[in-house]
Amino acid sequence: MATNTSSLKKKSEQVLDGSDIMELVENQEVFTSFVDHKFKELDKDSDGHLSVKELQPAVADIGAALGLPAQGSSPDSDHIYSEVLNEFTQGKQEKVSKTEFKEVLSDILLGMAAGLKRDPIVILRIDGEDLSEFINGPSYEVEMLSVFSQIVSDDAVLPMRDCIVKALEKLTVDQGMPPSSDSWVTSNIIEPALQLWDGNNQEKPVSQETFLEEFKKVAERVAQNLKEQPVIVAHSENTFDGSGIKRLLSNKFELDKLLNTALENVPKDRNGKVSKEYLRVVLDVVAPSASLPPIGAVEQVMQMKVKIP
Repeated sequence: MATNTSSLKKKSEQVLDGSDIMELVENQEVFTSFVDHKFKELDKDSDGHLSVKELQPAVADIGAALGLPAQGSSPDSDHIYSEVLNEFTQGKQEKVSKTEFKEVLSDILLGMAAGLKRDPIVILRIDGEDLSEFINGPSYEVEMLSVFSQIVSDDAVLPMRDCIVKALEKLTVDQGMPPSSDSWVTSNIIEPALQLWDGNNQEKPVSQETFLEEFKKVAERVAQNLKEQPVIVAHSENTFDGSGIKRLLSNKFELDKLLNTALENVPKDRNGKVSKEYLRVVLDVVAPSASLPPIGAVEQVMQMKVKIP
């Protein structure tokens, strides 16, 4: 479902394409100053080296920049945090010098910049205005009837409340709706709107007419909640349709060369097999050639990142 988002883009869009990171790293004077400041901040005992404990805040910052949940949230994300730490310590060093810290940080930042160049992230401030424009605009009925037909085809009979919840899940930032899959959005934006609506016309048969009428009431309350509590959403506008994968699979020479490169430095067991925990590393190397984002990126970038006070 595509709608005209030009007004939203003019008002509240910021594109992160990695250019700022590249500019920072490539300016030796500025980057050296940045590293000096960061290193001094981390070096709590002022011994000129960073211990594993002193590196932890830097690792946490890198994880947050990658869109990872906090350490301890899941085994998958904890494995990535561990890999980032190993990049600094090389898996064996107890202390890291400023030179080593600078080299690894540069590599990580350049990798992030390359990823953003390939798959830019758009930062949107969603404040309810665009949702209000959508539900009061000329395309509302057509688009929401299309959504209604999808819901009805999925489930023959649904209570009105469930229809509205499912319909909200199908709206996107194009209509001015943050992802309802985010727990903060559900708890602070959607549920309060449903609670104020609950009890009104709950027993009405779910027809197209009643759905449009009742959904609009809830959406208006959602828009009001967004006005009072705007959210920032990180959003990818790239479309991943599988064409890059088809192209890669059709070229056996390129595929074999890419896989050999990806597998070259990945640890293997004595039988030459790669463990499951390192498979994501291989797939991330293959991803650019297959026109795919890094593993987990699509799920992460569609999450709400910051709540505006």
